[in-house]
Amino acid sequence: MVSSSDLSGFMAMMPAFTTDDGASIDATETIDLDRLSEALNSMIDDGAGVISTCGSFGEFHTLLWEEWQTLNRAAVEINNNRVPMFVGCTALNSREALKRLEFAQEIGAYGVLVGVPFYFPSTIENAVGFYKDIAERFPKLGIMLYHNPALHNVKLTVPAFEELVKQPNIIGMKDSHRDTLEFMKLQEIINGKITVFCNTMQFHPFHELGAEGFWSIDSWMGPEPLVALYNAVTSGNTDIAREIYFDISPVMTDAKPNCSWRETAAKIAIRYAGYCDPGPLRPPFVEIPDTVDTAMKTRAERWQKLRAKYSGAAVKSAAE
Repeated sequence: MVSSSDLSGFMAMMPAFTTDDGASIDATETIDLDRLSEALNSMIDDGAGVISTCGSFGEFHTLLWEEWQTLNRAAVEINNNRVPMFVGCTALNSREALKRLEFAQEIGAYGVLVGVPFYFPSTIENAVGFYKDIAERFPKLGIMLYHNPALHNVKLTVPAFEELVKQPNIIGMKDSHRDTLEFMKLQEIINGKITVFCNTMQFHPFHELGAEGFWSIDSWMGPEPLVALYNAVTSGNTDIAREIYFDISPVMTDAKPNCSWRETAAKIAIRYAGYCDPGPLRPPFVEIPDTVDTAMKTRAERWQKLRAKYSGAAVKSAAE
């Protein structure tokens, strides 16, 4: 039985590993299974608590249906139940989301990461109704609420969770859109029922208020700084946690172009960092300004230095 108590650590939001020809508009089979296998095995071995596929960074919006199936079938098989894995099933409408959920159940996924269908803004009532519908249809799947108001055009308000917690298989939420007071009010409703993965930069002090983990796309540049951050925060070592935050914050806040570039740029940085190879960008996000490319190369170089600093031996030495 799926449970919110299964969920903790950092949640690595996985890219959809691209073949060398994947930047072509004519390519139809762009999932690189070798890149996927190598990176996913490394990420699990190196400390990820949860893996989620096919969010916006995970390129669900640029994949053909058959590619989406290939990616998620392979990811579930490679993971082999080592960590909770959530298959991204966000879609433009409820029927398409349902089709994806059926496939996720068929391949044996632990759970699904699902945003509210988003082409037109939804009302809160329709958003809650959508989640209730899928939770009741798939009682054995863990439901991870994919909460991204900026892209999904609706914010799940705190009162909405009075209804959502009635569904026992709604067990998690990817979130980064609440201030401290709102998060505290939310925890009064969901504590022990829905595990929140907040933004990396919110984990301290949000962990003290009930957040069990945080989500990251930067983990694919190398997870060592994030493993160290999680361990420092959860062990109460605020001095090391503060040091890590000051170290990663310039990397996290490097100037980037507008929102449409943010996650595309992250994939470029990951490729430069060398921990894994996510492959090239998929169309239509293929023309990259030189300024973006240069900034992401610099970002990757800085992250490589943090990986060395926050490897297991280095963190242990600092703590002593």
